[in-house]
Amino acid sequence: MIFGIDLTALLPFIAVGFAAQMVDGALGMAFGVISNTLLLSLGVPPAMASAGVHTVETFTTAVSGISHALHKNVNWKLFLRIAIPGVIGGALGAYVLSNIHAATAKPFILAYLTAIGIYLLWRSRHYPPQERSPKIVEPLGLAGGFLDAAGGGGWGPVVTSNLLVQGSSPRMTIGTVNTAEFFVTTTISATFITQLGWGAFTLATVGLLIGGVIAAPFGAMLAKRVDPKRLMLMVGVVLTVTSLYNLYLAVR
Repeated sequence: MIFGIDLTALLPFIAVGFAAQMVDGALGMAFGVISNTLLLSLGVPPAMASAGVHTVETFTTAVSGISHALHKNVNWKLFLRIAIPGVIGGALGAYVLSNIHAATAKPFILAYLTAIGIYLLWRSRHYPPQERSPKIVEPLGLAGGFLDAAGGGGWGPVVTSNLLVQGSSPRMTIGTVNTAEFFVTTTISATFITQLGWGAFTLATVGLLIGGVIAAPFGAMLAKRVDPKRLMLMVGVVLTVTSLYNLYLAVR
């Protein structure tokens, strides 16, 4: 017992935060999806899980973003093109979630992300493609920010996967999307806190925060060292598996 916190109750949440952030830092997606799924399986109520994960992501994305920048994994021109619309989309999504039930659209979003995941699996078998500058960027930032707030996750899966599909470099895409996510998540978290107060900051949130911050620098190191073909394959696997599982939960 430290500062009135039972460490044995905290450890499962630290482990979840560490595992989820290692995947997210290396692949540019899935902290929210993995954390939400595992928290729900540990018995955390859905609303508290979503709000808590967004609060934690404010801190983990700050550490992850700094680490990616130090490892030269960030394309700053691309960063501006996704971060600004992402912040606008995030604010809109948080507002919509506070006033309208967004669950109706979730199965369609997850089906789309599953299809993207399968396409990335196919692409990884035919790597290397001709690397090229992505053309559709700003709408991805807007949609990714909106869906991340309204659907409880989606910034990485929507933005990272679609940039990769357009031929963007895996390492630079992952680093740039992770760095931009800090600004998007901070906007979403601030909106949720005005709606829910600090009640979202539970024991689960503290555990996720500790595990996530510890893992954040290592994810950026992995993204820099892992072969791009393998990186794209891993993104495809994580996106397909998590999207299919959450699609099953959404339609059952």
